[in-house]
Amino acid sequence: MTDTDLTTLPPNFYPTYETCPSISPLCPVKATTLGYSPNLPVNVFLAVGFGLFGIITLLTGLWKKTWGFSTTVAAGCILECVGYIGRVLLSENAWNADAFKMQIVAIVLGPTLVCVGLYLTLRHIVISLNPEMSRIAPRLYPIFFVPADVSCLVIQAIGGGVAAAAGRDNYGILKHGNRIIMAGIVLQVLVLGAFGGLAGDYLVGVRKGFRQNPGMEGSALWKDGKFRGFLWAMGGAYAALLIRCVYRIAEMAGGWGNHIMQHESSFVVLESFMVLIACGLLACAAPGLLFPEMSHDQRVKNMGKGRQQGGVDVESGAGEKTAGTGASASPSDTERRPGTGEGI
Repeated sequence: MTDTDLTTLPPNFYPTYETCPSISPLCPVKATTLGYSPNLPVNVFLAVGFGLFGIITLLTGLWKKTWGFSTTVAAGCILECVGYIGRVLLSENAWNADAFKMQIVAIVLGPTLVCVGLYLTLRHIVISLNPEMSRIAPRLYPIFFVPADVSCLVIQAIGGGVAAAAGRDNYGILKHGNRIIMAGIVLQVLVLGAFGGLAGDYLVGVRKGFRQNPGMEGSALWKDGKFRGFLWAMGGAYAALLIRCVYRIAEMAGGWGNHIMQHESSFVVLESFMVLIACGLLACAAPGLLFPEMSHDQRVKNMGKGRQQGGVDVESGAGEKTAGTGASASPSDTERRPGTGEGI
């Protein structure tokens, strides 16, 4: 809003979410934080898409019993759906304060929960392929990445709550909320970067190992078409979430109401559709369908086999002897029996 526009307003009046019930000559849409009325068809499509992917993920998780993965990803999809319902309401009235707060909090937090589901897959991939080739113990992956991602979630939740409470009329508080959100997103990018580095390092090493020794433990799974599809889907979801987080840093860096935040097309492409692609890949290429080693039933089945054959417990990392042989069981063989089930 320009200084010229302000001269037409009544004395001591400034358009805010508290003083403007709807769009009017005194409360133009350009004076809102977003600076535009969100596109109705696009946001309806996004709300329906996220809701559909959330339902698919939840039903697949119940069917295949991939509890941890499905719960977190579905929760992230549902939050995204709520956020875009808020934007649908904003398309009808850009000064709807409740809808504005709804979309701030939900769209900021949703992708963080989706990342948790992504982080849970690496441990099971390592255990099922060849844990000997991992630089760290498989159980340490979720122990580090899940709490780190939850920290990002908490920080962004605090920032989103502060920003939502401030609205636009209290710029000082709004600025503090923006900085807190920025800190959470930057931390999330760092965590995503570390995850991608470790996952990439492991998969490159495994591919090289299987080429050099085609009969190595895990080679059959590596060659499985469904499993390869699962890996590509996880990689695509990871890339989309990383692009979204980098965009969010640029968007938030200029403060609330900056030119990037007020450019709807970039938001739709680099935020909305990046997260939608990630959720769609995780829903359609769910581990219960393409990587059954993450299912609870498979875990129980393999634990039974492990007990009968005297395998080690991958969670404790104990190197027990194989019963009746006096020799240590191969980690690449025994670790994948009891520890392939879903969960942290």
